Amino acid sequence: MKLIKNISKTIVLLAIVFGCTSTTELGKEDDLAELTSLQEEIELLVNSGVCSENSDCNYIAFGSKACGGPKTYLVFSTSINVELLQQKVETYNALENSFNKKWGIISDCSVPTPPVNVTCIAGKCTAVY
Repeated sequence: MKLIKNISKTIVLLAIVFGCTSTTELGKEDDLAELTSLQEEIELLVNSGVCSENSDCNYIAFGSKACGGPKTYLVFSTSINVELLQQKVETYNALENSFNKKWGIISDCSVPTPPVNVTCIAGKCTAVY
């Protein structure tokens, strides 16, 4: 009976120890793959939109430069799920900011200019600079 209790305690202890070791930190390649995957989702969502007039178009700051601020601006049609796009972009921007800090990424610190206007050309929203 005592042997069974000791074996049971050992099994429980091993389960706890090995269960806690699964929280290893992702490597740089894994972090980058996560960013790339989310960026592809965002681009698919943006590219699925169509417009019929200029008022159907808008833009959003995208990415996070190591020095701060966005990397670029995405132009999109409001025919898509704009709330979903905003959520995905907010998540992407936060993840990229964390990535930059975690891996010591540097950038040129230039500030991208937002579009002066967005127009609908042939059913697609286009930035005007």
